[in-house]
Amino acid sequence: MPEPEPQPQAQYGLQRQLGLRDLVLAQILNVVGSSWVGVAAGLGRAQMLFWIGAMLAFYVPMAASVIGLNREMPLEGGLYVWAHRAFGDLGGFLTAWNILIYAIAVTAAILYAVPTEIAYLIGPSAAWLPENRLISLAIVTTAVAGVTLAAILGLDVGKWVQNIGGIAILAVFVALILLPLWGLAHHQPIHWAPLAFTAPPHNLRTMALFGQIMFGGLCGLEYVAILAGESRQPARTIGQSVWIASPIICLMFILGTGSVLAYIPQSSIDFIAPIPQTMRAALGHSGLGNLIAMTAILLIEVRLLGAASMIFTGATRLPMTVGWDDLVPRWFARLHPQLRTPVNSIVCMAALVFLLLVLANVGVHAQEAYQLLSNASTTHYEIAYLAMFAVPLVGRAALRKRLPRWLKITSIAGLVSTLFSLLISVFPFVAVTDARAYALKIAGTVLVSNLIALSFYWMRTKFPACREPVELETPPAE
Repeated sequence: MPEPEPQPQAQYGLQRQLGLRDLVLAQILNVVGSSWVGVAAGLGRAQMLFWIGAMLAFYVPMAASVIGLNREMPLEGGLYVWAHRAFGDLGGFLTAWNILIYAIAVTAAILYAVPTEIAYLIGPSAAWLPENRLISLAIVTTAVAGVTLAAILGLDVGKWVQNIGGIAILAVFVALILLPLWGLAHHQPIHWAPLAFTAPPHNLRTMALFGQIMFGGLCGLEYVAILAGESRQPARTIGQSVWIASPIICLMFILGTGSVLAYIPQSSIDFIAPIPQTMRAALGHSGLGNLIAMTAILLIEVRLLGAASMIFTGATRLPMTVGWDDLVPRWFARLHPQLRTPVNSIVCMAALVFLLLVLANVGVHAQEAYQLLSNASTTHYEIAYLAMFAVPLVGRAALRKRLPRWLKITSIAGLVSTLFSLLISVFPFVAVTDARAYALKIAGTVLVSNLIALSFYWMRTKFPACREPVELETPPAE
C-alpha cells in the first residue's frame, strides 16, 4: 500500500519564521552545552583525542543523517516524521515519545543549572544557593514561566530569545578560549596544552566519560528539523545550517576544554558549571577580572534560557505533529487563532517540566540530581537516534531506495556509536549516593516510560472511537 503524501504545512496555519541565520545560531545553541567542556576535561590531557574520536564516530554520521533525511522529508516534526514514514505508526509514536521525554527532561536539567550559575555570578558568598531547595525552586519557576511565555507568543518572538542565546554562547566560548592568553600575559601558573595527545586511564569511568561527550555532548543537530514547517526553504537551509555550524561547534568544544584544563585540576572540575568555575579561577573576584567573569557568567545564563526555550519549543511541536497523524488526542494539535501556536501542548509540557524539577531534588545533592536528569534524558534521546540511523538500513523499502548509499554507510557507524553510548550511560562519572541504585534509576526510567508509551498506543488502537480525526485549520487571512 503506498505511503500517504504529507499534508502541505500551510494547511495547518504555521508561519515560516526561521531563516538560515536563525538555524545556524539554533544549531550552535542546541549542540554546545556549557557543561560538556567540563565532562571532557574529566578525561585530562586526552580530551582532544577523545573529542576527535567522538566527532568521527558519531558527529559525522549524525550530520550526514540530518542532511540526507531532511532533504528527503523536510517536514514539521523532523525525526518523528522520518521514523513514521520509515516504520509506520508504532515506530513513529515511540520515536516521538522518546524525543519528548528527552526534551522535557533536558529542559528541566538546563533550568536546574541556573541556580548554580547564579551562585558563581554572585561569588563565594552564594555557594549555598544551589543546595537551598526553596530559593532554587523559586528561580527555576520563574525560568519555566519565561520559556512558556516565549513559546506561546511564537517563533517571531522565540527565535530572538534563541538567537541571543546562540550569540551569548559564542561570546562566552571566545572568552574561554582566550583565557589562557590572559593567564600567560599575567604570569599565572597555568598548564595550557589544548592540542596534547595523552593516553587516558583504561577504566570504566573513562569509557563513561567518552560515551557522555560522544552522544550527550555532540547530539542535537537534527532537533531544529522539528521546526522544518516553520523554516523558510527547509530542504536547503537546514542542511546549510549543519555545514556552517559544524566546524564552529567542533572548535568550541576542543579549545574550550583545553582552557578548563589549564586552570582546574582534573579531580576538582564542577561538572554542572565548569565555565564559571574556570572564569573565577582565572579572573578572580575583584577588579576588571571580576567584571569580565561576571559578564561571561551572565551570558551563560542567557544561553541557558535560550537553549531551554529552543528545546522546549521543539517539545511542544511534537504532540502537535503526532496529533496530525491521529496518534494522540487532537487537543494537542489545536492552534491559537491569532498566534498560531499549539497553546494546549505548550501548557501541558510546561507543567511536566515543572513537575520534573520538583521531583529531581528528592533525596539527592545537586551534582547527582543534575547528572540523573541529564542521563535519563540522554538515554531516551539515544533510543530516538537509533531509529534515525535505522531509517536508511531497515526502513520501508520504497524510502530506502530513494536514499543514497553513503547515508547507509554513515548510518552503520552512527548506530554502533549510539549503542555504545546507550550501554555505558548507566555508569555514573560523579560520586553518587548509591551507584547501583543510580543505574537502576536510569534503566528503570527508560523501561517504564516506554511501557507507558506502548500502553497508551495500545489503548488508542484498541478503542478506535478515541481516534477522532484532526480538523485541519485554515490559516488566517493576511
